Amino acid sequence: MIFRSLKWTFMKKTVFLTGATGNMGWAGFQKLYKRKGRFRIKILARPSKKNIRLLKPYSGDPDVEIIWGDLCSYEDVLAGVNGADYVLHVGGMVSPGADYYPEKTLEVNVTAARNVVKAVLAQPDKDNVKVVYIGSVAQCGDRLSPVHWGRTGDPVYASAFDMYAVSKCRAEKEIVDSGIRHWVSLRQTGILYPGIFRQINPVALHVPIKGVLEWATVEDSGRLLANVCEESVPEEFWNRFYNISSGEQYRMTNYEFEQRLLAPLGIRSVERVFEPQWFATRNFHGMWYTDADVLEDYLHFRANVPVDEYFRHLASQLPWYYSLARFVPACLIKSFMRPLAYEKGLGTQSWIKDSPEKLEAYYGSKEEYLSIRDWAQMRPPHMEKNLEKARAAGEVVTLSHGYDTSRPLAALSAEELEAAAAFRGGHFLGPEAGIGTEGFLFDWECEHGHHFKASLEYVLLGGGWCPECDCGNIRKTVTAKNRFISQVLSSQCPE
Repeated sequence: MIFRSLKWTFMKKTVFLTGATGNMGWAGFQKLYKRKGRFRIKILARPSKKNIRLLKPYSGDPDVEIIWGDLCSYEDVLAGVNGADYVLHVGGMVSPGADYYPEKTLEVNVTAARNVVKAVLAQPDKDNVKVVYIGSVAQCGDRLSPVHWGRTGDPVYASAFDMYAVSKCRAEKEIVDSGIRHWVSLRQTGILYPGIFRQINPVALHVPIKGVLEWATVEDSGRLLANVCEESVPEEFWNRFYNISSGEQYRMTNYEFEQRLLAPLGIRSVERVFEPQWFATRNFHGMWYTDADVLEDYLHFRANVPVDEYFRHLASQLPWYYSLARFVPACLIKSFMRPLAYEKGLGTQSWIKDSPEKLEAYYGSKEEYLSIRDWAQMRPPHMEKNLEKARAAGEVVTLSHGYDTSRPLAALSAEELEAAAAFRGGHFLGPEAGIGTEGFLFDWECEHGHHFKASLEYVLLGGGWCPECDCGNIRKTVTAKNRFISQVLSSQCPE
C-alpha cells in the first residue's frame, strides 16, 4: 500500500486500455496521450494491417507500450494488466460484426472479461487496481413509450436474438461479482462519430423509428475514459453503475436521428428513401435517462456542444462525393436502400418468409406487420425531452426496483431482500450472515427454479438477475410472477 502511494506520487500512473483502436477506445487513448508526463499507456491490439498502421506513430514512444495480441488470450491480457493502476476494458465485438457473428461475439466478450478478472486478481496489489468496464445500453432491452425513461437498477435483459446484449450482460456480471475491490460499470449509449454516416447496414432497420436514444459524442466518451483515471475521483464512485450520455440535448427519437443523419446528404425526409414497413416496431434498445447527469457530476466529461453544431461538425468531415446525393432522385436512393431490407438473415423483410420467429419478435406478429400501410402509423408522438417538464406532464414512468432505493444495501434486512427477490419472481436464499459485506455473493432462485449466486450490487444496483434466463426471447420466458421485468414488457405501446 505504501509502495503504491509512492508510485502515484513520484511516478506516472499506468493505464491498460483494451479496444484502443475502436471509436471510444481511440478517443480515450488520444485524451490520455495528450496528458503527457502523467500517464503511461499500455494497449492491447490485434496485429491487423489497419491497427499496425494506426499505431505505428506511437511505436517508439516511451509513454506507450503496444502489446500485439488478443483479448481471448489470457497471457496477452495479463501482460497488459501487470503493473497497471487502471484497467479500462473497452474492447470487444460490437455491431454490425456482432450481428453477423453472434456466437463468436458471445465467446469473445465473455472470455475477455474473464481474462481481465483473472489477470487483476493475480496482481500482488490487486485491491489497488481500478477496473472500468464499459457496458451498453443494449443490456436494458426494449424501452419504448411509455417506459422510455430509465435509470441504473432498471431490469437488465437482452432483446430477442441480440447476442451482443447477452454478451454484455454476462461480461458485466463477470466483472461485478468477481471479487475485484475497485470496479465500475459505465453503460455506454450510442456514440456519435464521423464514420456513423457510412454505417449503412441492415441492422439500422432493426431500430424502431418510434424509439428513443440519448446519444454520446465520441469526444465526450474519450474524455470520460481519461477523467476516470484522475486521482480526484472519490472512493464512493467505485462499485456502482452509471449511464453515459452527452446530456439532455442529445435526446432524440430515432425518427429525428434519421432525419439529422440524412440532412447533410440533401435528403429532406426519412420517408422519401425508406418504406415504413422496413423498420421494426419493437425488440431493440434505447432510452432517455433520468440519471445520466450523475456520471457527469463525478467526471465532468461533457463539452456541451450544441447538438445542431455537432451534427454540422460531423457532416463537415464527410468525403466530398457525399454531397452529390442531393442531386440523386429519392426513388433511386430508395432502390439503393432496398437490398438492406431484404438481405437474407438480417434484413427485416427477409423474415416474412425465412424467419417467422424474428418477424414476431420485431413486429409483434405477421398481422401487425401487414397492418403497417403508411408513415402516419410510424411517426413518433411528441415526447418532452426535458426531464423536469416531462415529469410535470406525467410523461416519466419510473420503474419500481422492488425495494427502498433510498436505503444503503448494507442496511437492508433479509426480509427486504426476500421481498425484492419475490418482486423478481424468485427467492432470496441467503446466507443472512453475508448482509453488510460488500461484494458478497448470495444465493438466489429465479421464477423458473434456477439457482445462482450474485451480489446485492449486481441484483439491486445493476438490475441484473438470473444468468440462465438472460438469452432467448424474454417475452416468451418471463411470467407475470416476475413483476420487475413485466412492468416493462406489459407497459409498452409500440402500435
